[in-house]
Amino acid sequence: MTDHVFAAPGGADDNPALLAALKDIVGADGWLEAESDTAPYTQDWRKRWPGRTPLVLRPTMTEQVAGIVRLCNEAGVGVVPQSGNTSLVGGSVPRDNGRDIVLSLNRMNRIRAVDPANNTITVDAGCILADVQAAAAEHDRLYPLSLAAEGSCRIGGNLSTNAGGTNVLRFGNAREHVLGLEVVLADGRIWNGLRGLRKDNTGYDLKQLFLGSEGTLGIITAAVLKLSPMPRQTVTTWIGVTGGQAAVTLLNRAQTATGGQVTGFEYMVRAIQELTFANLPRNRDPLSRPYPAAVLMEANSGEEGDGLRGTIENVLAGAIEDGLVLDAVIGESQGQARSLWQIREDMPDAQVISGGGVKHDVSVPISRIAEFLDVATPMVEKMAPEAIVIAFGHLGDGNLHFNVTAPDASSLAALLRQEGAINDAVESLAVEMGGSFSAEHGVGRLRLRQMALYKSQVERDLMTSLKHALDPRGTLNPGKTVAFD
Repeated sequence: MTDHVFAAPGGADDNPALLAALKDIVGADGWLEAESDTAPYTQDWRKRWPGRTPLVLRPTMTEQVAGIVRLCNEAGVGVVPQSGNTSLVGGSVPRDNGRDIVLSLNRMNRIRAVDPANNTITVDAGCILADVQAAAAEHDRLYPLSLAAEGSCRIGGNLSTNAGGTNVLRFGNAREHVLGLEVVLADGRIWNGLRGLRKDNTGYDLKQLFLGSEGTLGIITAAVLKLSPMPRQTVTTWIGVTGGQAAVTLLNRAQTATGGQVTGFEYMVRAIQELTFANLPRNRDPLSRPYPAAVLMEANSGEEGDGLRGTIENVLAGAIEDGLVLDAVIGESQGQARSLWQIREDMPDAQVISGGGVKHDVSVPISRIAEFLDVATPMVEKMAPEAIVIAFGHLGDGNLHFNVTAPDASSLAALLRQEGAINDAVESLAVEMGGSFSAEHGVGRLRLRQMALYKSQVERDLMTSLKHALDPRGTLNPGKTVAFD
């Protein structure tokens, strides 16, 4: 069959020859077309952007991905790469016109190699994050990326969105864990950059083009990831504090005292704690009384013994004496530490149960976190007097989920009518303070408008130029991240 057979106008839905050829590439077990079967691949996690597709393809090898992309590119058909489909910004589902193909990588889930001496692991893009962590642990190594969705999110999506999570403070975002990539380009060529080198000064660092690009420049099919030694001591502490400034001061003291061994530092105002305790009663307040805010701090060390705990106790004692810390509890076992983290990880679900609201994923320099909270909170409360601010998140790296919820279902509609105005006010404030309107969730569909508002013309031109150069026909994840004509 010649290429011109597939080059029909329109999308995949009116190109039966293309659909038949794509099915042939993946074989009988590698495709889904009944609407009941494709539905999980066309609905985003937040259920805001329902899409349609005539075909979901589930390849098992990179060569199949390359063949799929080549044919779709020639036919002018969009390809939506998908891993765990846990995007919060509509970045992993097809458009609602039914013309895009969904390319799911969830059957490409091999751990290709573990090299403990080089502290690397090579994995397929469809590997579940928790499985990568477990494979590293079998060799007494740590893969540090940690997210609430780690039991379902997959490495390809983590890397294409530059996922953050709770360990960014010490280990950095997902892009900082990557030494090499294998990528299928828009024309179907395969770039094999699977090198486990920490030094390779031979021109452009091509992998960085694809990390964080949300599948719009190439489809990541495998990666070489950096590992770290498994910690020998871990100290997890739930701390009552007076507010944002006290939390920032405590963070700096703990970092200094431990020599930078604080791995997680989560901040939670009282309102989100109460929402979580009420909606998910498996969680209990670790402290004897309520305080204005709480910090969940974790530190780890490669040294044997319990010296790290002594250091943390000294930091807390000094902070209590100075009035920064009001009370604290240290997890005495792995189970207790896990229960403390469960409270934090349940906070997004607690919001869903309560009926949702207006959400933000902003970041500002850590030195301005307290100022941001002090300005943004009364600003939003004035705009929506009945609403409740439930700010929480990764204060240690400057990333806050500054969310707003309604106290009951009757007031939710009124709150949502102000969503655009509240978004603009909160995100503008973050940008004015030298921050970002999207710290870790990405752009997808949700924040295309903000890209035009807050990104400079130079930045937008550079991004569009890269898109034109690497995907001139707009095949890869159309309608996401960057405006493209």
